[in-house]
Amino acid sequence: MAWPRNRWWLVAFLWVAFALNYLDRQMVYSMFPALRADLRIDAARLGIIGSVFLWVYTLSMPLAGRLADRFPRERMILASLILWSIATLGSGLSHSEAAFAGWRAAMGLTEALYFPAALALLASRYPAAIRSRALGLHQSAQYLGAMLGGWYGGWSADHVGWRQAFAVAGAVGIAYSLVLWQVFRALPPSVEPTLKTGRANWRLLARSPGYVLLCLTFAAFCAMQWVYLAWFPTYLYERYHLSMTDSGWNAAVFLQGSAMLGIFVSAALADRWAARWPKARQYVAGASVLLCAPFAYLTFSSESLLWARVYSALFGLFAGSLAANAFAAACDLIGSEQRGLASGVLNMMGGLSAAAMIYLTGLWKESIGFPTITKWMTVVAMFSAAIWLWRTRVARA
Repeated sequence: MAWPRNRWWLVAFLWVAFALNYLDRQMVYSMFPALRADLRIDAARLGIIGSVFLWVYTLSMPLAGRLADRFPRERMILASLILWSIATLGSGLSHSEAAFAGWRAAMGLTEALYFPAALALLASRYPAAIRSRALGLHQSAQYLGAMLGGWYGGWSADHVGWRQAFAVAGAVGIAYSLVLWQVFRALPPSVEPTLKTGRANWRLLARSPGYVLLCLTFAAFCAMQWVYLAWFPTYLYERYHLSMTDSGWNAAVFLQGSAMLGIFVSAALADRWAARWPKARQYVAGASVLLCAPFAYLTFSSESLLWARVYSALFGLFAGSLAANAFAAACDLIGSEQRGLASGVLNMMGGLSAAAMIYLTGLWKESIGFPTITKWMTVVAMFSAAIWLWRTRVARA
């Protein structure tokens, strides 16, 4: 296979892999009512099943990031794709709550290997002038994958069964690994060599106030985003009495579709502005959190399905803007030798907060309700973003 001259082909092939990554993890949330009936589990334990993936995934991120700085990133990506596809197949074969949770944990571990390696690979092959676009385009795959997973999971649970959904998704992932293997075989030498030796410089990350505040702001954002991803289908199912197919689709299409638009627009603007202002990506990312946060509260407080759709689309628009620039901003703050580790730690911070909120939402939704939960998440996210933007403004270039 000859490598295409178009410089965006690598992003395109990894885009498909990342979309599969999110489809496999996301479809379970639209199946919650079916899983609850089939495996005989209550809402709080559903929250545990929903969060166990993220706990394992995020706690594995620093290790995955360090491995991406030391070993061939292409091999890390292929291994991750094959192994998470096997875990997806195993999920569909589960006949108990413990077995299902175990396979979800295995999926978390194996999917963790993908993201730091893919981000570091892209960052090494696309220069700073187009880095927001390259990373942003790659990030857009998570939203389409989540959107398709939300619809596909609910549709399968309604029509063919949730087990068949996992079987098909796992088989597709294994088949695509063969395609990606051929792509990597034809990949030309990198313009920026990866770090093969040396110790992880944790102090470098901790001593960067901008990076630390980015991690905290990203964690606050991910708590909001994953309440959407994990519980919005159930909220629509219970609040508006939709089918699992309709609730999964409505929860995904407006949020994820507008997020993809936000990625494309903000990535191009951030690259243009970064040529003149070195801190442009940090400003865009921080402002995106400030703008998207209020819509989390408004979505779960709306009095009609129409307004829930509108508010979720507005949240997604600014969430996409953050997705396009958060990891590009981390690359601006941290040197190339630690990109894998920096992206892994950043993703870990987001995942830990997301997993905690998935569980806590399942625990509290019956007692205090979605509006109160999202109100306090909105306050925390806006406060952390404001502090980060202030620190970016007063810090030296």
